[in-house]
Amino acid sequence: MTKSTHSAVADERNADVQIWINGEFFHRDDAKVSVFDSGFLVGDGIWEGIRLHHGKFAFLDRHLDRLFAGAKAIHLDIGTRDDIVGALRATVDRNAMDDHVHVRLMITRGDKKTPSQHPSNVIGGPNVVIIAEHKKADPGVASDGISLFTATVRRPPPDTLDQKLNCHSKLHEVIALIQAVGAGADEALMLDPKGAVATCNATNFFIVRNGEVWTSTGFYNLPGITRALVLEVAREAGIPAYEKDFSLTEVYDADEVFVTGTFGGLTPVSEVDGRTIGDGTGTGAMTARLVELYRAAIAADVQARIDEDRE
Repeated sequence: MTKSTHSAVADERNADVQIWINGEFFHRDDAKVSVFDSGFLVGDGIWEGIRLHHGKFAFLDRHLDRLFAGAKAIHLDIGTRDDIVGALRATVDRNAMDDHVHVRLMITRGDKKTPSQHPSNVIGGPNVVIIAEHKKADPGVASDGISLFTATVRRPPPDTLDQKLNCHSKLHEVIALIQAVGAGADEALMLDPKGAVATCNATNFFIVRNGEVWTSTGFYNLPGITRALVLEVAREAGIPAYEKDFSLTEVYDADEVFVTGTFGGLTPVSEVDGRTIGDGTGTGAMTARLVELYRAAIAADVQARIDEDRE
């Protein structure tokens, strides 16, 4: 069975979820966008993946900040923050969702009158799609870890396709993942144009060496919400945590390796390019500590939102 950082426990309730499309709800079997949609035609759109914990969207402000920054960068009017929050809330309420929920919010430039790149061919406004599913991360992935293979596909520089954009144009990541799977690994590790370690195809990458936590400079990877939180909670706990250039040689000799993402949180890496990391059995001591700190940060954020609603 395929294993990845997005592996989830099967949940039969997902067969009947209702999906938001531009203010209307459709059963997942009937949810459709036009073949003239900008995202389908040319990958012109932005998105966010958000977790629902105990009825609250974790770190929602951070996700909205990233979403609206992306919309501004691609010159797309997506309405107000209240519009987006209202649509997110309506979607999980419609599906009677409370916990262990992953929400995928996708916004494209809208339908075109003809297949083309030019924004002037858009008819109407953006297309907004929200897919909320009952998704609990597979505990086996977190306990056993994943394997990575370094792809030949590099992360592009900002003047080619800025990796700080959480956009629909993900083909380079897909190709990297295909290479990794073909090599027998679970997911792909990707380098930057200089040959330093950048990130993975769908998650951000960390190593632990001599009690220090390292991740890339951030110039060639998505500014992940979980990535930022790991750096914050580590530093608050007195753990040295750095954003810096480092090479594969330093990865192979790391004490621990883990990746981060909104869905899986922190996922340990047991192998990189055939080299066993640590003892190869899964989560190391530093990763385990950071997992607890991260979970505490989620709990604090959710509780703050609960307390805010009570006021």
